[in-house]
Amino acid sequence: MMTNMNVSLPDTLKEYVEEQVTAGGYGTTSEYLRELIRVDKKRKAQERLEALLLEGLDSGDSVPVTPEFWKGLWERVDAHKKAKSAEGNGE
Repeated sequence: MMTNMNVSLPDTLKEYVEEQVTAGGYGTTSEYLRELIRVDKKRKAQERLEALLLEGLDSGDSVPVTPEFWKGLWERVDAHKKAKSAEGNGE
C-alpha cells in the first residue's frame, strides 16, 4: 500500500532531484526518493552492526569459534528469519 507525502524543496534542490531522476534512469521523482530512503536505511543498519561489533570487541569477552559455535549461530539466524517471516504473514 502506498501513501502520499508532500515535501517542500528550494528550487536548487528540486532541480538537482530532477537531474538525478533523469541521469539515474528513474521513472519518477518518487522512485528516486524511495531509493534514497532504502539506501539510507541500509547505511544506518550497517552503522548499527558495526557499532555492535565494536562493542563486542571492546567488551573483553571472547567465545571460541568452533564448528559448534557456527552451527548454533546459524540455527539462531534461521529461527529468527522464520519468526520474522511468520510476523510478515500475519501468523
